[in-house]
Amino acid sequence: MLGFVPWILSYAVPFLVVLTVIVFVHEMGHYLVARWNGIAIQTFSLGFGPELFGWNDKHGTRWRLSAVPLGGYVRFLGDMNAASVPDAEAIEAIDPALQPRLFVNKNVWQRISVVLAGPVANVILTFVILYVLLLGYGRYTIPPVIGAVVAQSVAEQAGFVAGDRIVSVDGYEVRGFEDFQRFVATSPARPVTVVLDRAGAEKTLSVVPEAIDTKDQFGNPQRIGRIGVSRDVSNTDVTLYRPGPIEAFGMTFEEIHFIVNRTGAFLGDFFVGRGDVEQLGGPVKVAKVSGEVATLGIVALINLTALLSLNIGIFNLLPIPMLDGGHLAYYLVEAVRGRPLSQRVQEIGFRLGFALVLALMVFTLFNDTLFAYLRGTGKG
Repeated sequence: MLGFVPWILSYAVPFLVVLTVIVFVHEMGHYLVARWNGIAIQTFSLGFGPELFGWNDKHGTRWRLSAVPLGGYVRFLGDMNAASVPDAEAIEAIDPALQPRLFVNKNVWQRISVVLAGPVANVILTFVILYVLLLGYGRYTIPPVIGAVVAQSVAEQAGFVAGDRIVSVDGYEVRGFEDFQRFVATSPARPVTVVLDRAGAEKTLSVVPEAIDTKDQFGNPQRIGRIGVSRDVSNTDVTLYRPGPIEAFGMTFEEIHFIVNRTGAFLGDFFVGRGDVEQLGGPVKVAKVSGEVATLGIVALINLTALLSLNIGIFNLLPIPMLDGGHLAYYLVEAVRGRPLSQRVQEIGFRLGFALVLALMVFTLFNDTLFAYLRGTGKG
């Protein structure tokens, strides 16, 4: 029992803090855009299940903190549940004066804006965090020049030589050697295009990084790309670069684009048989990573919050009923057809979506605990 307390403090608390911030921002996006569109909001909840405490505001919205702190929701007046499935019977019983304020009675473009607001809020949170950290702390960098090429490596086969200055990778500007390493590491077994400067002449090379199984600083397994180049680093090579506000804006936008691109490529690997199931993570793995990152300091934990916020925003846009992307798909179909899908079709979709999301949660939970067990017994 005593050993459980350190686990709570080390893993659960950082995880819940990070998750609560991300969920609050996501749901606040839905809430604010709904309010701007004159929609009656019944509940704003952090967490699911029984209410721990709450209050009603002057607009009639119930703000509540619920017992299961693994998500949240905004429930509109006339909804059947937290997934915003309309309740036909409840809608008929609502005061006619409130009918124009029901979410279901708003035009399709207003509903689309409300649905998009949650994921967009997550992207904005990510942008603000990365932008502020970049302006406040800058970044340490070293010149993007190759010091040595490993014999018979994929880099040598592709034509890299010592002294090459890397200009870009897959269109992303390389400002330091650490950028080059990161761009390559996040592309295991995927072709990348490298533009370099060789003695004043621009040259373009294509290379497929080898997929290498390794471990991070906490001992967690990870699969990265490696091509076989290196460089020695002295203290004089390392400089602190502080971009101005305008340049930092562009760098932050580029960073978000890079994360989205690599996340899509990571998911795409599973459709072509390159995916590593062990790399998929659910709540247990995220809690573990949150606890580990928290040991590196508050800035590292804030950085993790930005990354998770962006990934949750992307995940919510998947066209799966129960997620924002599922609602968005319904409304886009409605916009094209000029009328909504039948209630029966939508209900079937929500049930299938619920089953799919539940199956994914169970799978990731099993995946997290299985590999944790195997690593603990020395079999993984």
